[in-house]
Amino acid sequence: MKLLVTGTAGFIGSTLALRLLKRGDTVIGIDNVNDYYDPTLKEARLARVKANKNFTEVRGDIENKELVAETFKKHKPQRVVNLAAQAGVRYSLENPYAYIDANVLGYLNILEGCRYNDVEHLVYASTSSVYGSHTNMPFSVHESVDHPVSLYAATKKSNELMAHTYSHLFKIPTTGLRFFTVYGPWGRPDMALFLFTKSILAGEPINVFNHGKHKRDFTYVDDIVEGVIRTLDNVATGNPDWDSDKPDPATSAAPFRVYNIGNNKPVDLEHYIHVLEECLGKKAQKNLLPLQAGDVPDTYADVSDLIRDVDYKPDTSVEDGIANFVNWYKDYYKI
Repeated sequence: MKLLVTGTAGFIGSTLALRLLKRGDTVIGIDNVNDYYDPTLKEARLARVKANKNFTEVRGDIENKELVAETFKKHKPQRVVNLAAQAGVRYSLENPYAYIDANVLGYLNILEGCRYNDVEHLVYASTSSVYGSHTNMPFSVHESVDHPVSLYAATKKSNELMAHTYSHLFKIPTTGLRFFTVYGPWGRPDMALFLFTKSILAGEPINVFNHGKHKRDFTYVDDIVEGVIRTLDNVATGNPDWDSDKPDPATSAAPFRVYNIGNNKPVDLEHYIHVLEECLGKKAQKNLLPLQAGDVPDTYADVSDLIRDVDYKPDTSVEDGIANFVNWYKDYYKI
């Protein structure tokens, strides 16, 4: 297929693009390679993708309406995966406008591109952060998520709502994927595993929020990508049993679906750090801090719908995933 993937210099986007190219797809990738974190790492990820002759790079912002429209018109992708976004819960407290620009305006441009170019299926990244104040575990896509605790989460919830509108009005099949704490090789430097590894190797203390009492459904990047590909290949359809008197948030009479992609096995942050210490052969100095604004204490994904519809359940253990990350980190930074 010919596929448009946004965010191809990103952690998940570059890994996904490589998998799609390996199976023979043609990929058009959009990314602005901004400086939210080290652009050198983004360029290195992108270089791996650009080595394939079936990849075409488009450099720029998805909030650039003319650029996005021209990309759709020129390349006519059959299906689209939107991963470009302003990520990060904590940064949304500092620069909220960046989230509206990329996650709302930019996403609208993608929806409009799909609308006017007969796209067969739009798959887009949502987040476990949409569950906000929920404490009913595991988190189910069939429950309402109307109490986000960060602007980042609110923009991702808005993506799901916007997708449903376009599925309803224009019959565009859309699938939203709520990712749960993604980690692994080529990961983001602003995320815990990267920050912890850098500080431990430098002999510096690590900031451990909520005094280490977090539980997270840590999900390995290759498992996320497998889930993306399986849902991409499984075009969203309307639910014939959808009841407007008891509306199910995860489905619709329109061709609209939402899935969790998580490991379905929450891990204590303290254990996560312990595994990292074992892999590095070095103990962490811990700076224990209270829960940070916008964060949630625990996450736990119900993936029963993912198993039912695409026969897939993420299963990489944190022991294997962290070991793979540490090996990559040492190789990439020549340690």
